[in-house]
Amino acid sequence: MKILDWYIIRKFLGTYVFAIALILAITVMFDINEKLDAFLQAPLKATVFDYFLNFLPYFANQFSPLFTFIAVIFFTSKLADNSEIIAMLSTGMSYRRLLRPYMLSALVIAISSYVLSAYIIPPANVKRIAYTNKYVKDKSVGFGSNIQMQVAKGEIAFMSRYDKFMKTGYKFSLESFEDKKLVSRLTAQTIKWDTLHHWTVRDYMIRDFEGNREKIRRGARLDTIIPIEPRDFLISKNDQETMTSPDLREYIKRQKERGVANIKSFEIENEKRYAMTAAAFILTVIGMSLSSRKIKGGMGVNIGIGLVLSFSYILFMTVTSTFAVSGYTSPMVAMWIPNILYTIIAIFLYYKVSHQ
Repeated sequence: MKILDWYIIRKFLGTYVFAIALILAITVMFDINEKLDAFLQAPLKATVFDYFLNFLPYFANQFSPLFTFIAVIFFTSKLADNSEIIAMLSTGMSYRRLLRPYMLSALVIAISSYVLSAYIIPPANVKRIAYTNKYVKDKSVGFGSNIQMQVAKGEIAFMSRYDKFMKTGYKFSLESFEDKKLVSRLTAQTIKWDTLHHWTVRDYMIRDFEGNREKIRRGARLDTIIPIEPRDFLISKNDQETMTSPDLREYIKRQKERGVANIKSFEIENEKRYAMTAAAFILTVIGMSLSSRKIKGGMGVNIGIGLVLSFSYILFMTVTSTFAVSGYTSPMVAMWIPNILYTIIAIFLYYKVSHQ
């Protein structure tokens, strides 16, 4: 690491932070204007600490690739206009060597982005989403009907209806199978969730099948352990954003074992966190390759090209995610298609500029 490397790193990260701060200030103004009625009803402390304190890092991280690209384009174009890059290359420095501080800066951004998205932002999203559900618009799922899932190997549970607010399910049944044969069936008029996997069934009947014989047991109440929770079958729109990466992977694994089909959004979120991390390196190479040479029109043209490419990247990632939701591709393929395409663009632009 030389003085020149630190100079570029300071320019890169400084411009990146400044761009984020500027965009966030504008975003806050628009958000206040849009949700003013809700903010006036809510306590000021909740608005500041539960909403905005958690909204700002979430929004900043969502558009981190855009800010990275804009930062590279902006400060590199300025270096090129001041003939600083020409001076660096005239000393015998190669483009590969010039790229080193850029990639180190991208590494800092990538690590920060992943740590935020995987561990810090999900718990913050719990408070942010709870605030919007309470004061802006309630988007949580409070009821479910015809719920059926595998709760353990050989055990299938069914509820005709579940009420989240009452923590109660109706017309419940739990069937146990061995070698594809029904060996036991529990039915109950209601089942109430307590904590973790603890449930209480009321007005129940248990039928045990032993060959041609059947044993029946009845009761008014039975406390039991069933390895499911309401969040396993009541899935709201943004639930995947409230889980840390280890919790998200465990949830996906558990739901797949239970045969739950509607977990595409969780798989997409898991893959997106890795794909967005890699985007920092890809867009840094593209931005540096585009703006390191003086062109007619100056910085404005470079910034215009950068905005088009960065917005197209975000749009492309949004479009490919719908492929996964529709079942045309796997979530991994859908999230990495933009990275693969833009990696090819990055290699082409870098090769072109380094061989001029």
